[in-house]
Amino acid sequence: MTSIGRAAALSGVLIAAGTGLGFARDLTVAHLFGADGGTDAFLVAWTIPETASPLLIEDAMALLMVPLVTRLLARGDGLRPLIGTVVPRMVLGLSLVTVTLMVAAPVLVDVLAPGLTERGPAVQGVRLTAITVLTFGVAGFMSAALRAHHRFGPPAAIYLAYNVGVLAVIGGLSGVVGITSIMIGVACGSFLMIAVQAPAFLRCLRASPREAPHERGTPDTAEVWMGLAAVAPVVVYTVTRQAQVFVERFLGSGLAAGSISHLNYAQKVAQVPMILSLLIVTVTFPRLARASADGDTRLVARRIQRDLVVASAMVLAATAFLIAFAPAIVRVLFEHGEFTSADTDSTASIMRVYALGLWGQSAVGLAARAFFAQRRPTWRPALVLGLGLAVTAVIGGVFVASAGTRALAAANAAGITLAAVLLLAGLRTGVAPISLRRVGVDVSRLVLAAAGACCVGAFTAALFDGGAVVELAVGGVVTGAAFVVLTVLIAPDLLIASFRRGRTESGESSEPADRTDKSDGAGASGGGDPAGAAGADVPLGRPFR
Repeated sequence: MTSIGRAAALSGVLIAAGTGLGFARDLTVAHLFGADGGTDAFLVAWTIPETASPLLIEDAMALLMVPLVTRLLARGDGLRPLIGTVVPRMVLGLSLVTVTLMVAAPVLVDVLAPGLTERGPAVQGVRLTAITVLTFGVAGFMSAALRAHHRFGPPAAIYLAYNVGVLAVIGGLSGVVGITSIMIGVACGSFLMIAVQAPAFLRCLRASPREAPHERGTPDTAEVWMGLAAVAPVVVYTVTRQAQVFVERFLGSGLAAGSISHLNYAQKVAQVPMILSLLIVTVTFPRLARASADGDTRLVARRIQRDLVVASAMVLAATAFLIAFAPAIVRVLFEHGEFTSADTDSTASIMRVYALGLWGQSAVGLAARAFFAQRRPTWRPALVLGLGLAVTAVIGGVFVASAGTRALAAANAAGITLAAVLLLAGLRTGVAPISLRRVGVDVSRLVLAAAGACCVGAFTAALFDGGAVVELAVGGVVTGAAFVVLTVLIAPDLLIASFRRGRTESGESSEPADRTDKSDGAGASGGGDPAGAAGADVPLGRPFR
């Protein structure tokens, strides 16, 4: 296995472990505290780290600092110029934001969730979690610097360390301070993100020359501003996508206590298949970026259409299973401790509606990657997401009083699906000549197969009167088999295309972009390549972090 392969394997294991612990954290919260006004208060406070994480770790910081550090290393200047100039200003700025959030916590809670029943705990939680703005910023800078040095293990371990800290504090303090233990755990876990990277970061710093050998060793202010301008579209896209959660919590705060928690639990489970589908598509992204950089728009179009078929098949099959077996899924995962059967009913009904928007979530992630693979910055994904957000807000605002949390889930599904359709349509004029008719036909046939599989699954679920684990095991096999059989009957050519795609990904491709020169060091590292940098950290959605 090559060094790149080992790094990818190690990163995958660490990221999977962190994601698994994040899921365990959510299950622990449900077990200990259920779904009530207290957990709603925690989720409002959780908005701070939930927003800071993609901005300061996964997007803005990575997209700005990785190319900047790479250029410094190429000149032989190392990290010291950044430590002396950029870092103090960054820490000062983030500290001011942290203090502002702490002081303005009551106002922020009223803005985010004006109808919240447990306002006091939410204000306290915002003040505790506000520290993550500073710690996530420092952790994100360290991650970017280490990646530029081709050290991927410590950055991949940050969410593992973070969730270990959160779970440890919950285990030690939940019996003493209750729901506040989660917020304390978030703050403590964020410091572990720094600690897990500190040894490797210090080694890189010690290896850096003490005096810059080049006159341009210190980053130019204009260079930093140009970098910010280049990543601004991705940042706005990320914030706009995250704003869907703001809308849900704003409108949900006026409903019964626990409604925000039910929305959160339902979405966390429903989004698992979407995240998995995008992780698979992420593997193909470097080839998409390479084809885009080469100007081969027809190859880009073929790649997008193939990836869309695979992602759609995975997500739609999972959607059929989620809708058919939602009550059993929630019962097995959450109905323990303080999480009651009434909570199960509410969460399951929401999850069924959320599942209708999973294809849109997946398609948005795929289309955004295609847009951000281009060398020039593009604002279209952010603008389209803004339109989808407006639809979500309007539908949710109109129907929340009559349909409650299900209206918010339906609004989310409608808004993201509209955004997906518009983004895919925009690919034809803005990225590559994809066949919209072909995409529409392929997705429609997969939707029909998923609808049929869902009916088979619902019939199977109706036969069970107990034993949720057995029901899910049998239901998964039956629903999956039904989806495959129906796909063979409705769209056999899609299976052939998927098989050919599998051969392509295993190295049996005749596509020029797939036959990269392994000796090309720049291509392997992506050093300074706008296409590679922009796509590497496009958000997947809302993983368990």
